[in-house]
Amino acid sequence: MNDAFPILYEDRSFLAISKPSGIVVNRAESVKDPTVQDWIMRRHPEIIHEQNQEFRSRFGIVHRIDKETSGILLIAKTPSAFVSLKQQFMDRDIQKVYFAIIHGQMPSREGVIEAPVDRLPWNKERFGIVPGGKSAVTAYRVLESYGSYQLIACYPKTGRTHQIRVHLKYLNRPILGDYLYAGRKTARNDRSWVPRVMLHASKLSFLHPESREQISLEAPMPDDMRNVLNRISSELAGRIP
Repeated sequence: MNDAFPILYEDRSFLAISKPSGIVVNRAESVKDPTVQDWIMRRHPEIIHEQNQEFRSRFGIVHRIDKETSGILLIAKTPSAFVSLKQQFMDRDIQKVYFAIIHGQMPSREGVIEAPVDRLPWNKERFGIVPGGKSAVTAYRVLESYGSYQLIACYPKTGRTHQIRVHLKYLNRPILGDYLYAGRKTARNDRSWVPRVMLHASKLSFLHPESREQISLEAPMPDDMRNVLNRISSELAGRIP
């Protein structure tokens, strides 16, 4: 694992990193590779002496993004910052923007997907649209169209596990390279030329946990995602007379 993640912002209260794809955020018995939490433990070992048990056990990590998803991750450096940022997530006061490359065309240039998300009873690794599940809302906007693919911006209003991936599958517009939700054949074909799930946590806006001033952070789209867009664009241009 890279010994130094790109740091987008840091002060005495918290830091924000740009997590690369392929890195798990939190430690777990099932995770054998180094995690973001391992990196924080090396960088801020003093956290183990803090009194707030949740802050200490999570080493300040306020939220999570999937292993294959890249982008912004907030890490509190003090218990008070941890409580403040976590509460903003719970209250849905943090504005989030994700970029996704999808199969097909969205039903409109802008819209809102509202469908309950929960773990599937028959497959504990996957989530789906489950009647009676947890409320989940994702707004979206189409940024670019590339024939049978689109680049879209997603604005999740709730923070359910795999929410964006599940909502796009629900519309039959799965994310490129999504081995869990694109379907076995589609995912296998994708993975012959796409390195991972094409989802990136691009922007976060929230209140500073101490000063309460507005903070807006952005993680640039990574090279692997740009390379996929360039390939799609080049192949599309080659097919146009």
